Amino acid sequence: MSLEQTITQDMKAAMKAKDKDALRAIRAVRSAILLAKTEKGGGAELTEEAEIKMLSKLVKQRKDSVAIYKEQGREDLAAVEQVEIDVISKYLPAQMSPEELRTQVAALISELGVDSPQQMGKVMGPAMKRFAGKADGKAISALVKELLNK
Repeated sequence: MSLEQTITQDMKAAMKAKDKDALRAIRAVRSAILLAKTEKGGGAELTEEAEIKMLSKLVKQRKDSVAIYKEQGREDLAAVEQVEIDVISKYLPAQMSPEELRTQVAALISELGVDSPQQMGKVMGPAMKRFAGKADGKAISALVKELLNK
């Protein structure tokens, strides 16, 4: 079942359950799907990679908002954004544990034969593609930097 079909079913279920928080997040995802489909100029289905990228972007936007709201002392708004993060994250692949990510990044670095921090760019491109949706970009970047500085 495609993400769009899953979202539609979940939206119906949230409406029946009168779950306003989940409904708001699901509608945001549905809106993003529709926007992505119209950007390409046709009613073509989104690829799984494009779906993951879109969902990751939505989660990242909300995480940034949470940080800003907490910085400004608006815990009420931060809580709303956090609920949306939790709902949207259900549609993303399972996140890698820090240990698993460390192992995978170390394997990628040795596979590419990179050994200096100056060559970080050679690792980041393949790492971001390989771990898209499975790990946060900031965590990947920090880990690559740490492993190359050893």
